Amino acid sequence: MNDQTAFSLGTLKGNQSELEISPEDRRILGKLAGKVAELASRPIEDEKRRLWYSHNSLGKTRPLVFCDPENGWNEIITNGQMGCTGELARQWEMTLRKEIFWGMSMKDDRVIEPFFNIPYSYSETDWGMHETKTITQDGGSYRWEAPLKDYDDFKMLRFPKIYIDYEQTEKMYSLAKEIMGDFLEVRIKGIWWWTLGMTWTLVNLRGLEQMMYDMYDYPDELHKLMAFLRDGHLVKLDFLEENGLLSLNNDGTYVGSGGFGWTDELPAAGFDGRKIRTADMWGFAESQETVQVSPSMFKEFIFPYQLPILERFGLNCYGCCEALDKRWDMIECIPKLRRVSVSPWADWGSMAEKLADRYIYSMKPHPADLAVPVLDEERIRKSLREAMKLTRDCCVEVIMKDNNTIGNNPENVIRWCRIAQEEASSI
Repeated sequence: MNDQTAFSLGTLKGNQSELEISPEDRRILGKLAGKVAELASRPIEDEKRRLWYSHNSLGKTRPLVFCDPENGWNEIITNGQMGCTGELARQWEMTLRKEIFWGMSMKDDRVIEPFFNIPYSYSETDWGMHETKTITQDGGSYRWEAPLKDYDDFKMLRFPKIYIDYEQTEKMYSLAKEIMGDFLEVRIKGIWWWTLGMTWTLVNLRGLEQMMYDMYDYPDELHKLMAFLRDGHLVKLDFLEENGLLSLNNDGTYVGSGGFGWTDELPAAGFDGRKIRTADMWGFAESQETVQVSPSMFKEFIFPYQLPILERFGLNCYGCCEALDKRWDMIECIPKLRRVSVSPWADWGSMAEKLADRYIYSMKPHPADLAVPVLDEERIRKSLREAMKLTRDCCVEVIMKDNNTIGNNPENVIRWCRIAQEEASSI
């Protein structure tokens, strides 16, 4: 699942009128920004920040707890609670209200900061082909038709290109600063990818089942396609780096599929304080789409193409929902690997032995625990207690994410955070 949307504002494309915000919407946004600034000034935010710094350097801390309801946010902040009427204003309002809910209600270990980030406005071309999606319902399931039906059409592929709209970016920045600058520091902060794992792009182009058939029927062609995707991602990184478009993520930026970037180990040696390099950043890859692929096939067709990308970064995260216990002999070869996802489908005991205190054990309890009207608190507490005992010698973070519903009960995420924090403090 793409986690970028929870932590960065989406861009609003369109004409000048769409960048106008009414006086009433400005008043609402200013009031909310003031509340975020108030929360960010609390001493507890400094305490949480220090915990993340220690945790990310593999220091001995209690397990850190973070919850992102993801697709359950619409059950927490409903249309009826929203006050703004303009499209852009509502985007910004939702971002601010999430911060307030994190700080006042969930109270997990996520740091509330006095910043409001504006992404670059840009467009990006496809790979020369694009899947056709058929959506069954708003925000629900969908199917897609993969465009690369025959490898004879490989010649139609091309590397994507990014076109930056600097004028609109500056207008968005100036508007946000005008409205919220008295309370929050408005920053332009580019977040250009969630994952660099490539297999999501692969299955969109070729199809999920066909990708697996290709490993038997068209191995040479699949290798050629993976090499093309690798090179396209490297070209993209070169472009972003050379044009000064990267932003440091050694702060409260969400990195990987769980956790935050606070670290003194980045930027890397030689950083000139101006142009950010990939070596100054956390990198991240995963391959959820190959969960049914054997370790040997993953080793042959996927991992060798991910490795050159990850080698560019100063610290690395790997994995999301896929189980990594059967792939660990490959994953541990990633240079500067620090954060490893341990999904609900992994062998948690085996991963505890493999990771020990040498990597961050990013524990992912099952999101179905929250997808009910009322939590089974006793069962959740017991499960977390057993998991934390199993991982007591590891550097643990407990990440609740990938929620498609929270049972229409916002109290579920609040209570889950309290239980997780209580169990973390008892270890």
